[in-house]
Amino acid sequence: MESKGKISVLYVDDEINNLNSFKAAFRRDFNILIATSGREGLELLKHNVVHVIITDQRMPEMTGVDFLIEVLKEYTDPVRILLTGYTDITAVIDAVNKGHIYYYLNKPWDEAQLRIIIKNAYEIFHLREENRELIEKLMDVNGQLEFLLRQNLLS
Repeated sequence: MESKGKISVLYVDDEINNLNSFKAAFRRDFNILIATSGREGLELLKHNVVHVIITDQRMPEMTGVDFLIEVLKEYTDPVRILLTGYTDITAVIDAVNKGHIYYYLNKPWDEAQLRIIIKNAYEIFHLREENRELIEKLMDVNGQLEFLLRQNLLS
């Protein structure tokens, strides 16, 4: 489960060395979840609150874009980042259009840059959450005003 106060990041990559490097580099700053496949990543999402998802593009069985498309069916809140060692313009286009990614990043990652990208992605997550709460409050107040207006018109 999510550690209190830490940004929760899911990193999906079929290369164990990348997963271990990522976890070692970022575990002090973030709550890190790792998965070796899209299927494993989807299972982790069922049981954990995740703010930011980072996925490799080229993986067996399910590409990063395919994984993000599956994620969007159930989990629209996490901010999505595509990470790849290959420059594939089709993957970039699909990631933006179908996976609704926030950022596209090439391997190997720059640790300082990726740390900033994750924090910025979380800020977007947090702002969306606040926006949703404000809209709910506004709808409640609007409903109360409509009720009072109807009461006034009936009097």
